[in-house]
Amino acid sequence: MSSTFGQNIKFSIFGQSHSEKIGVVIDTLPAGFSPDFERLSAFCARRTAVGKEGTTARKETDTPEIVSGLVDGHTCGAPLCALIANRDVRSSDYEELKVLPRPSHADYPASVKHGGFQDVRGGGHFSARLTAPFVFAGGLVMQLLEEKGVRIASRIRRVGTVEDRPLDPANVDGALLDELLQKPFPTIGDPAPFQEEIRKAQADCDSVGAVIECFVTGLPVGIGEPMFDSLESRISSLAFSIPAVKGIEFGAGFALCEMRGSVANDPYFIDETGSIKTKTNRNGGILGGLSTGMPLIFSVAFKPTPSIGLPQQTVNLKTKQEETLTVRGRHDPCVALRALPIVESAAALALCDFLL
Repeated sequence: MSSTFGQNIKFSIFGQSHSEKIGVVIDTLPAGFSPDFERLSAFCARRTAVGKEGTTARKETDTPEIVSGLVDGHTCGAPLCALIANRDVRSSDYEELKVLPRPSHADYPASVKHGGFQDVRGGGHFSARLTAPFVFAGGLVMQLLEEKGVRIASRIRRVGTVEDRPLDPANVDGALLDELLQKPFPTIGDPAPFQEEIRKAQADCDSVGAVIECFVTGLPVGIGEPMFDSLESRISSLAFSIPAVKGIEFGAGFALCEMRGSVANDPYFIDETGSIKTKTNRNGGILGGLSTGMPLIFSVAFKPTPSIGLPQQTVNLKTKQEETLTVRGRHDPCVALRALPIVESAAALALCDFLL
């Protein structure tokens, strides 16, 4: 099933953007785990648009309802199922999309695949609304990973043409992760230019893309498998399940092709504790599909939100005539701020399959 992921721990996402509820089922969680639901709620709230400037006017609180898998606050070995209600919907905004597919959305290929029976309201099962249960699952297993010393955080590295200040990828530590997780707009440098870029796009009834950079610390050496179960493969698989993601790179990524091997290579050394480390971390903490013990670093590229207020050309699927479409509904001018916990969840869910 395309909506199910995992081998050791499996999770399945269900629902549509405007269905009564959406949710997730997580199977084979270890019994006896007591999640901190206050922390989990705070993690899920980072994905919502509530209280965030430059985001969609659709305000969902994403409060989860646990219907199975817990007894007296701890996991019991049964599948854990969480439901999230869709309360702030305006389905009438999407009626015309049955015949007028939005440019750069899944509307047209989904219509062909499902014979016109797909749910067009809010994008249906193709909607980023489905990242709400995705984040619930990611935030839950993240607490399990933290018990093993693994920590995850991310920053907004780029919005449009505005780039954040560079950092040393070989020296990403817990202090940096704490700093990023506490910031309302997590960048290393001044967030104001990023926020202004989003405001300009929104004022123009347009949208702008972004790059989110994710950091994982505390991974032991040798996590992952060669070939089809490499760390890159598993993380990329989940990253590309996030709507609007169009690219991913690990470490220096595409910039490595501009270097010579003498520059791109990460030299080994013995640190003050006697551990083997690398002086640089251009490979992002992964070699041969396995963790190296250095910080795991990857960046995800999000395209501009395709639902914009400007008129766009499309085709009427019924009349087969070209028409102009002005998208209604409520949409983000940039996904950057709300995408952070989604990317972190992708990392957590991929890693939990190796570590738990």
